Amino acid sequence: MTAEGHAALDQELKHLKAVERPAIIQAISVAREHGDLSENAEYHAAKEKQSFIEGRIVELEDKLSRADVIDMTKIKGNKIVFGATVTIIDVETEAESVYRIVGEDEADIADGKISNTSPMARALIGKQVGDEVEVAAPSGAKAYEVSDLQF
Repeated sequence: MTAEGHAALDQELKHLKAVERPAIIQAISVAREHGDLSENAEYHAAKEKQSFIEGRIVELEDKLSRADVIDMTKIKGNKIVFGATVTIIDVETEAESVYRIVGEDEADIADGKISNTSPMARALIGKQVGDEVEVAAPSGAKAYEVSDLQF
């Protein structure tokens, strides 16, 4: 993952531990004061949210402990690799798109970040400017030309 992605996951983990976990503990405590727990919807909702938060904390701790952070300042070359920002042109429509290849946890298509395991990224990795790639899409294969590469 990139350093940015690692920092974002670390920030989420800190927020869950420092803000969300204490808030849900407080909510459970308040719900317990309302009496019969078997029919207390607030209590059950708070316990369910606590379960989600604790699960996410465990997941984030695991991901962060196993993360391989890539230093993007050391990447150079003329071939597309993890972390590269690639400009492609749809051969059929000539529409231009810009994507950055990142780890699965960082992917956000609205922000132009695609997962290194996505069909588009897998097709692009190893290519260089001027190459044409074919990507399997639900509507059929689409052809793109790599027009720019930046690190």
